[in-house]
Parts: sequence; C-alpha cells; structure tokens
Amino acid sequence: MRRLQIRNSLILFLTAVIWGVAFVAQSVGMDYVGPFTFICVRSLIGGIVLIPCIAFLNRREERNEQAEISGTEGEPGKQKRKLLLGGICCGLALCFASCFQQFGILYTTVGKAGFITAFYIIIVPLLGLFFGKKCGPSVWAGVALALAGLYFLCIGESLRIGRGDLLVFICACLFSVHILVIDYFTRFVDGVKMSCIQFFVCGIAAGLGMLLFEEPSLSQLLAAWKPVLYAGVLSSGAGYTLQIVGQKGMNPTVASLILSLESVVSVLAGLLILGQRLSGREALGCVLMFAAIVLAQIPQKKKAR
Repeated sequence: MRRLQIRNSLILFLTAVIWGVAFVAQSVGMDYVGPFTFICVRSLIGGIVLIPCIAFLNRREERNEQAEISGTEGEPGKQKRKLLLGGICCGLALCFASCFQQFGILYTTVGKAGFITAFYIIIVPLLGLFFGKKCGPSVWAGVALALAGLYFLCIGESLRIGRGDLLVFICACLFSVHILVIDYFTRFVDGVKMSCIQFFVCGIAAGLGMLLFEEPSLSQLLAAWKPVLYAGVLSSGAGYTLQIVGQKGMNPTVASLILSLESVVSVLAGLLILGQRLSGREALGCVLMFAAIVLAQIPQKKKAR
C-alpha cells in the first residue's frame, strides 16, 4: 500500500511538471488562435493519442483474461455505462473549467489567475467533507502552507475582485468538481478509457463554442502547431491520463496539493524557456509549496504502517 501511494504521488508530480510547462505552450498558442479553438484542438488530439494506448491494453487483457487491468468489478454492460457516464461528466467539467480559466485570464493578471485557480486545493477538501472524505490535521496544515506559498509565488500586487477574478474563481470550483468526479469513477472504470472519452467530450463541447463565437482557420493552427501539439499530446493526452491513474486510491486533498505544484513548475519553466527571472518572493513560495507537499504525505504514511 505504501509503495502504491509513493508511486501515485510521483505520477501526480510528473503530471504537475507537464502542466506547469504547458502554461508556456498555452501562452504562445493563444497568440494565434482563440480560447475555444485551442481547447477544442488540444482535447481532440489528446483523445486520439490515447487510442493506441487503449488498443495495447485491450490486447493484454485478451491474452490474460484473469488480469484485472482496470481493477473494476461488475457486469460488462454496467461497466460500459459507468465508463461512458464518467467520461461525459469528466469531459464537461474539464471543458467548462478550462474555458472559464482561459477567458478569465483575458481580464486579469497571470499572478491573480494562478493564485485564484489554486484555490481548488482548499475547495477540494471542503467539498470532500460532504462525501465523507476526512483529512488529518497535517493535511490541513499542508493546505494552509500551500496557500501561503502560492500567495508569495503568484501575488505581487493587491488582490481586487474583478470580472476576470470571478471567472477564474468559478474555474477553480469546476476543477475541484473535476477532481472529485475522477475520485469517484476511477473506483469502477478503466482510467485510461475514461480519459479518452473525456477528451472527445471536451473537444466536442469546446468545438461548439468555436463554431459559434470564433472564426478558426488552418493557417492559424499551422502557425501554432508546436504549442498545440504539446498541449494536446503531453498536457492533455499524457497529463490528464496520468492524473486519473495517479489519483486512484489517493486522498483527493493530497492529490490536489501535489497537482498544485504546477504553479511552481510554471515559474521555473518561464525562467528556463522564456528567460523570466525568479524573485526572492517567488523562490520563497516554491519552498513553502514543497514543504506543504511533504507535510501532506505524513498521515498517509502513518496509515500505511
């Protein structure tokens, strides 16, 4: 059990790294295409990338029918219905959260958006209480420490509530719902298959917005092919799938804390790729974030023993 938690924690950390670097890709890609177009294309690419992976897993399952690849139980018909329902719920939550975040960034600063979005690390345990998800004092201390770290990392000005801030706050609530929906359905269905479905659902939903409110062109997509491919293949296809696999069996509050490290990685990616400087205030935020992750893991290790 302890090894499984350590493995899942490392998987979630890798997810945070991929998502942190994706902020650079998203920033560059938005110079060429609109929000709905970017979300639509990256999601569809993410779904397509997972099809060969699912085919490989199905072959393994056929060779050894006794192996429980997904760890699910129940009749095949019920499993398919749960898989479809889980994919639709996750896809819609992902689409709405991504759209609110993208449009919110248009009306607020990146620092405010990063801090407000990271509120999902406090929203998740609050929502989890309604579903019987209890957290130890060390986890709550980790949440408080992570919020302090994110403040030093992202906020360099007075926080004022504006239209963009409100949109990003709604985004944080939706991402919290997304985490809890994943936590529920991964107990019953194959995480990789559900991830594939959620991308196609998200892509179709964003595609409707693209056709209604934007005028995408092939030339724009070709100009943004590098950031779009990174966001589609790694951030969407690999990142969200790793989230589903790594979050299985993990406390959703701990999972959200680890995933919030994407804010730290985004600062480091900006430093290394875009040449942005890391101030002493931001460095302090990184230290506090890492300390919060370590602190949040303590109760998990004691339970395993």
